[in-house]
Amino acid sequence: MDAIKSMLQDSHDGSVSSKRVITFLAFLMCCIAFIADIFGYKVTPAVFDSMMYIVVAGIGFTASEKFASKPPVPPQPLLK
Repeated sequence: MDAIKSMLQDSHDGSVSSKRVITFLAFLMCCIAFIADIFGYKVTPAVFDSMMYIVVAGIGFTASEKFASKPPVPPQPLLK
C-alpha cells in the first residue's frame, strides 16, 4: 500500500496528486479494456482511445514536473 501511495504523491510537497490519481485510474481502465477484449468483449474504440489519451497526457504532465523549476522557498526571518 505504501508503494502505491508513494507513486501517487506529488514531488513538491508529498501530497497525493490528482493528476497522478486520474492517470492511474485511466491506465487501469485501459488494462481492463485490453483484458476484456482478449476474452471476446467488444470495447468501443473511441472510449479506449480517449482513455489512452488521458493516460499519455497525464504521464507527460507528470514527467514535465521533474524538469520544471521548483518554487522558491521564502527566507526565514532572523530572530534577535
